[in-house]
Amino acid sequence: MSSGPSLESPPSPHEARLEGLLAGLNVPQRDAVTHGEGPLLILAGAGSGKTRVLTHRIAYLIFSGRARPHEILAITFTNKAAGEMRGRVERLLSGHTRGMWLSTFHSACARILRAHAERLGYTKQFTIYDQADARRLAKRSMEELGVDPKRYTPAAVQNRISQAKNLLLDAEDYRSLGGGHFEQIVADVYGVYERELERANAMDFDDLLLLTVKLMERHPDVRRFYADSFRHVLVDEYQDTNHAQYRLLQLLVGGGAGAPEGAEGSPGGAGERPQERPHRNLAVVGDDAQSVFGFRGADVRNILDFQKDFPDSTVVKLEQNYRSTQTILRAANALIANNRGGMPKELWSELGDGEPIQVSELDDEHAEARFVVGEVERLMSSGVPRREIAIFYRTNAMSRVIEDALVRRELAYQVIGAAKFYDRAEVKDAVAYLSLLANPRDVLSFTRIANTPRRGIGQTSLARVLAHAASLDESVWDAAAEPERVPGLTAAAVRALRSFMDTMAELRERAAGPVAVADLLGAVLSDSGYVRALEAEDTIEAEGRIENLEQLLEVAREFDASAEAGEDTLDAFLQQVALTASADQLGQPGAPPGEEDGLAGMGEDDQGVLTLMTLHNAKGTEFPHVFITGCEDGVIPHSRALEEGGLEEERRLFYVGVTRAMRELYLSSARRRAMYGTGVYGLRSRFLDEIPEELTTGSETRGRLGGGPLGALGGAGMSFRTGSAGAWQAASGGAAERRGAGAVQFRVGEDVVHGSFGEGVVTSLQGDGVIVVRFASDGSERTLLAEYANLSRG
Repeated sequence: MSSGPSLESPPSPHEARLEGLLAGLNVPQRDAVTHGEGPLLILAGAGSGKTRVLTHRIAYLIFSGRARPHEILAITFTNKAAGEMRGRVERLLSGHTRGMWLSTFHSACARILRAHAERLGYTKQFTIYDQADARRLAKRSMEELGVDPKRYTPAAVQNRISQAKNLLLDAEDYRSLGGGHFEQIVADVYGVYERELERANAMDFDDLLLLTVKLMERHPDVRRFYADSFRHVLVDEYQDTNHAQYRLLQLLVGGGAGAPEGAEGSPGGAGERPQERPHRNLAVVGDDAQSVFGFRGADVRNILDFQKDFPDSTVVKLEQNYRSTQTILRAANALIANNRGGMPKELWSELGDGEPIQVSELDDEHAEARFVVGEVERLMSSGVPRREIAIFYRTNAMSRVIEDALVRRELAYQVIGAAKFYDRAEVKDAVAYLSLLANPRDVLSFTRIANTPRRGIGQTSLARVLAHAASLDESVWDAAAEPERVPGLTAAAVRALRSFMDTMAELRERAAGPVAVADLLGAVLSDSGYVRALEAEDTIEAEGRIENLEQLLEVAREFDASAEAGEDTLDAFLQQVALTASADQLGQPGAPPGEEDGLAGMGEDDQGVLTLMTLHNAKGTEFPHVFITGCEDGVIPHSRALEEGGLEEERRLFYVGVTRAMRELYLSSARRRAMYGTGVYGLRSRFLDEIPEELTTGSETRGRLGGGPLGALGGAGMSFRTGSAGAWQAASGGAAERRGAGAVQFRVGEDVVHGSFGEGVVTSLQGDGVIVVRFASDGSERTLLAEYANLSRG
């Protein structure tokens, strides 16, 4: 009697290569790599080697004979990550990856749509619109409907359309959700926008996902073709998937709510084979504790509900961390345990306890920046290369104070994910407004701001103004001030120029009198409509630009507080900004020229550059020495998140920052920080109190009240978050307060002067009047008894 076919896998001709693949993997990693059929969740803690596991699993599927290259679809989120994954797989397979799909979601979808575009009424030569194209089309659609672009900006409308598409909602679906007047406007524009895309045989970036889902839902044969073709689907960073991506994976492998017809008891649809069961070979890698892109549509429930969607799934936890010390991991574990409903895991390391986490509380953001830069210099003096040090912060605007401190100390650095502060477009725009007020012949500044924000003065009109000024040898200001005299201008252009120059004339009159630069800048940003335009845009990006302008106002306040009487303050301020920006570009003395991408200043010592980035951009990185600044409530966790119920995502974001550190972690807060135009006493972040005290050292004070009673310093500052552009004209006196010299004790980060050793900064308080001071003259740190140390405040 025949025993039937064997269920065991046939012997592989690649036994030696299989053994090599598994060598060096820990037990959970091996379990994930060698998993057989069916759904698999690889819950990969920070630093646990997830990329290695993912690429080794792909190679294992090939070498074990479970799949051929063309039967594998491996998905990640960025082109860079996809390229790195492809490179690793090619090395493991000795280049044999032909036919394998290793790409981003959007690239895979574009490839599918090219093959089947006619099923959706497109040709295979369809155009893909980028974000700029999409916003232009949104603007045209709004114009067709007579929607006021000043009240509802194209950026805000297109942003809502993008959100709708990632939720798989068409215009009518979006309308049916109800909402206010703006939502109904968006629904109207969405309909026109889609009609125009179809007419142009074009898709926007979000359509690549939306239309691929529609293609497979409407055409079961297409879905079946790809489900049969890809016998194994692997997804990296699964915690970052949105609803459209989740639905696409369901269609390919089956399982979950709304699974495709024929899957696990679902009735067969038209064109479906009876009793068809998708293979369900879906392997996802992710970590719910690192889900930090909710603002982009990522849904942490996708990973949290994986076992619910696939009740027969195998879960493998990767908890051994190969990056960080046990002290850092204990802190991270304690922190994330405060989130409810997460998937429990306990990161651990064989790297030893390492150094305690240094928690420092400073007087203000300037003291914090000096302290951080001082610690960076101390690390460098002990032989640590700059490239091994990173400084993280919650928002891009927070880099300004740190950048200023680095420039003063001539330390080379790069800013990841954003331009350096003085190179940011909104900062350059604001400075250009001031420059034109100071110098009416400044053609570059005029051309930069005349139509910024948009006010109907096009490039052709600007060219005619410049040509007219040149022909009469007069300033561009004088030419533009009388637009009726400029040949060739349309009536609309004349009106727009007249309105712009009337505003500038009023501002220039104000600049001619005794005025603080901060007051003038506030008036510029308000009267020009610049801030109002950003507020109307109503996007995360616009909010970041507003924060950068708030920081520029703080630069102006600091300048006003130190300006000498009788000084031509506007010219002096513009000179200071220009010199700071130039020093920023040059990096260290002796740096190679032309390094305009933030990598200037490597020098001949091959130290690389110090890295600055937001906590969001820090995801996926690691550094031996990490500083996280701004550890205060309202900063991290961010005030907006607290208002909107996003505390748990903020905690995950802080967790991401903590787990980037390999050997040393520094957490700093400020008792007082200039925010939104006013100096405010703040609360130390609740996240600091969630880290066990025995893991930390430094000057932290347990309990969340920082430094003094809550409230603004002085009464003149105003919050720019009120939405009123008039707030940009707030007086700046409150933010300029300086601490007095009569304090009874020294504080960490405080500047001091010693009779013999010179200038220094307090780096630690050790109790009983003992302090540690690092002196600038030789970089040495000295432990002193404050009462007898002959110290004065700097």
